[in-house]
Amino acid sequence: MGGHIPSDRPAPDEVLCQMADYVLNTAIESDEAFETARYCLMDSLGCGLLALRFPECTKLLGPIVPGANLPGGVRVPGTAYELDPVQAAFNIGCMIRWLDYNDTWLAAEWGHPSDNLGAILAVGDYVSRRGAGPSITMRDVLMRTIQAHEIQGIFALENAFNRLGLDHVILVRMASTAVASAMLGGSRDEILSAISNAWIDGGALRTYRHFPNTGSRKSWAAGDATSRAVRHALFAMRGEMGYPTALTAKTWGFYDVVAKGKPFSLPRPFGSYVMENVLFKISYPAEFHAQTAVEAAIILYPEIVERLDEVEKIVIKTQESAVRIIDKKGPLHNPADRDHCIQYMVAIGLIHGELTAEHYEDVAANDPRIDRLRLKMEVVEEPRFTKDYLDPEKRSIGNAIQIFFDDGTSTRNVEVEYPVGHRRRRGEGIPLLLKKFESNLATRYPQRRVKKLLNLCSDEDRLLGLPVHAFMDEWVM
Repeated sequence: MGGHIPSDRPAPDEVLCQMADYVLNTAIESDEAFETARYCLMDSLGCGLLALRFPECTKLLGPIVPGANLPGGVRVPGTAYELDPVQAAFNIGCMIRWLDYNDTWLAAEWGHPSDNLGAILAVGDYVSRRGAGPSITMRDVLMRTIQAHEIQGIFALENAFNRLGLDHVILVRMASTAVASAMLGGSRDEILSAISNAWIDGGALRTYRHFPNTGSRKSWAAGDATSRAVRHALFAMRGEMGYPTALTAKTWGFYDVVAKGKPFSLPRPFGSYVMENVLFKISYPAEFHAQTAVEAAIILYPEIVERLDEVEKIVIKTQESAVRIIDKKGPLHNPADRDHCIQYMVAIGLIHGELTAEHYEDVAANDPRIDRLRLKMEVVEEPRFTKDYLDPEKRSIGNAIQIFFDDGTSTRNVEVEYPVGHRRRRGEGIPLLLKKFESNLATRYPQRRVKKLLNLCSDEDRLLGLPVHAFMDEWVM
């Protein structure tokens, strides 16, 4: 496992071997997965460009020391930065994640698999610019994106890191470490070394996602995870040793120290299942458990917009996971607080008939109608929504809203089971995703440049054959 390892070391943990063998030896044959990965790439870059409008994001970008640009380094889309691959991974991952608008995976654990693109694009550009060895193309980027989605998503199916108090970005670090090591040309031993070190890091606490500490770290935590992954991969390529029983070692391994002695459950082999079933955030920059709640609120908007002062009670029926993580009462102190509050997001939908990233900023949040409506909301678990949320054949994210007025009347109960970004609504969702992508491009580039990027990303054959560095050059400011 890299470095100078004594011959009497134990065999590597089976879970580590499964991850390494998957990124080394598994061919991805699914056309649907590659097509979805292309949409994922477009959507994620669009989300990153939109985030560049927000100073709280851009203040974190660039070289770690101001002015220390690296000519010939990895490009950061929408900027003029050229960075080392570790810092570039942070920049790209931070941008993509900032607005909570990129794709999502919901199971026992939650997360955003496209966060891994921070590492994948940074390492891809780094390897491509060096020009050593075989050319690395955008097809390789899409394949590694499928694999990173798969690793993160399969671990999330039955392993609830949130119940251990850990943030889901631990899975971003694991998936990114595995694929980054493979992209750098790592051997099986080198990949095992990198992955084992990533597990030894433990996990970030979810403190920054929850009351009373909710804050902006939740928007850069994934960038931090991808940069750490690239560092582990680069160290492994220098021969840094690994730790074969990082998970299973008695007393000191991850299972005993962190997971309360419980080993991981991987209910299906790694393939392309996650990419094929990933959820796109198309309509609203909102925590995904609330996407259908916002859709239901906007459906009701025309009926209640003139009756907001008459509202007596609003009942939101949702899944258990939503009750646990986004049912928030009391003051909301910043955008990170607001975009993880189902009551806030529903209130915006009812008041404005839309929800945009700007609605989380202080100017919009100062509207007194928002808190008046929040005080009238009841958030309750609907067992059927919880059951279907966990059903691998459905993977629904249902919400229902009904509004009661002080004269005794009420609206209909509006129920939405599947958001627009769900696989069951792909036909409806993809045209909207492309509109979202074009709109996000237009926040950063002139129209001629927007058209050029749209044409490039829409031409699958041309895109897949393009060297990664040539693709990244197209996004430079």
